Amino acid sequence: MSDADFALSPLEAYLRASLPEAQGAMRLSRISGGQSNPTFFLDFDSANFVLRKQPPGELLPSAHAIDREFRVQKALANTGVPVPEMVLYCEERGLIGTPFYLMRRVPGRVFHQCALESAAPDARRAMYRSLAHTLAALHNVEPESVGLGDYGRREGYFARQISRWTKQWGLTKQAENADIEALIAWLPANIPPEEFCSISHGDYRLGNVLFAPEAPEVSAVLDWELSTLGHPLADLAHCCIAWHATPEEYGGIDGLDRAALKLPEQAEFEGWYGELARHGLKLQPFHMSFALFRFAVVFEGIAARAKAGNANDANAANYASLTGKFAARAVKLIQ
Repeated sequence: MSDADFALSPLEAYLRASLPEAQGAMRLSRISGGQSNPTFFLDFDSANFVLRKQPPGELLPSAHAIDREFRVQKALANTGVPVPEMVLYCEERGLIGTPFYLMRRVPGRVFHQCALESAAPDARRAMYRSLAHTLAALHNVEPESVGLGDYGRREGYFARQISRWTKQWGLTKQAENADIEALIAWLPANIPPEEFCSISHGDYRLGNVLFAPEAPEVSAVLDWELSTLGHPLADLAHCCIAWHATPEEYGGIDGLDRAALKLPEQAEFEGWYGELARHGLKLQPFHMSFALFRFAVVFEGIAARAKAGNANDANAANYASLTGKFAARAVKLIQ
């Protein structure tokens, strides 16, 4: 049995012909979670993989670009950035209805709550240190050295991003918000002058990495759907939203007794990142306020989609409330 929305027999025949290690029975099970690209465990008796595909139906031209996910992870092999081993990419739609790629399954643990409640307290600081060092390792990779010099535009990252999310706000806003409007006015006028281009994950956070089964170390960085060439401090600020969100809002650690829980402060996390990051740039209020602005607009979009799809009204209202909360915190940072 399978919870896939496609027939398994064409996929199984293709994999048996393509992979010598595809021996024994094939088993497929969907990985639960918020992935916009459907993701499955795919196991044979002799090997364990993860299959990632586009969602079914009509898609926007640049959305769900799993070919880019495959490309960036394959390029990062042997760079010191922990990524799964890419096994194959198939652009043929006839097999399962969309293009897909296969990667080798990495054993590990996922934590969706930034308090790391299920981890040993004495391991938590080391886990955050590994999270910071892994991001620095990514940003130390020169794009051209791994064939990613054309993976995105090298200049004007923040100006383009602010424009993009401002337009998104106009398309999805459910109500007027003075804080969002203040950010739309302030951010483009206060972009820091330094330009630095790195490979940007786009959604780097604790919930998008695997930790080794029995060690406080990142064993794989996952979910590269939003990756591009960008500014490294956009990734760092996005990861630091954990300190600006409560556990109830988005699994954050704001308001917790972090010392008692053996969790680091944001400044310490930034310091660990800076230990290894070669660019020497420091996080400024602009970077955090931009990250929170982007997050606020994202939640407004979720609320709009929930409302349009007649989703649970309480959930839609909750998403809309997150817009206001994160926008207010962004404004507070720049005042």
